[in-house]
Amino acid sequence: MTTTQILHILQQEIHSTVFATLDDKGLPQTCVIDLMLADEDGLYFLTARGKSFYSRLMARPFVALSGMKGQDTLSTAAVSLRGPVRNIGKERLAEIFEQNAYMAKIYPTEKSRDALEVFQIYRGEGEYFDLSQQPPFRQSFAFGGESVHETGYRIDRERCIGCQGCRSVCPSHCISETIPRTIDASHCLHCGNCFRICPVRAVEKLG
Repeated sequence: MTTTQILHILQQEIHSTVFATLDDKGLPQTCVIDLMLADEDGLYFLTARGKSFYSRLMARPFVALSGMKGQDTLSTAAVSLRGPVRNIGKERLAEIFEQNAYMAKIYPTEKSRDALEVFQIYRGEGEYFDLSQQPPFRQSFAFGGESVHETGYRIDRERCIGCQGCRSVCPSHCISETIPRTIDASHCLHCGNCFRICPVRAVEKLG
């Protein structure tokens, strides 16, 4: 899946997400924010100048967010990302109202919309995690010049002795039958069972 496809899933299919920012004491604050647009340049959302969320964004222009879709745990797909934001003012505000018709019920007049400003997440890195597939599917992604942050576990080929320890405790069966063992990162749950059981410390934790 491309990064642009993941961003469109986040904006169109999930839409309402939980944002985390830092307040003036450096403590985390969360709020639910709708993602209004997505393209190859990032994600776009808006807020009113009078809100505390706006003040936090202006003081510390960096966010982390998560969103999910699905009827229950085993039908869930979730996306998380983090990155810097910038205020682009009224740019793309008309497009946001055109593509998100419900906004006109919240801010019905041009005068009421004067309070709104648009923000862009222009760089970011994150993860798509889909529990509706078995084994679960995981994909890291990045955009705007950011690098993919590798997490999870890998096996040092030089240290691996080919025992069955790691394979015997892997819940998603993502460790190879071949020796030296390898981990299929796209199906790894990051549970750490392989790391804890390896008798020669061939399993390395990433990130």
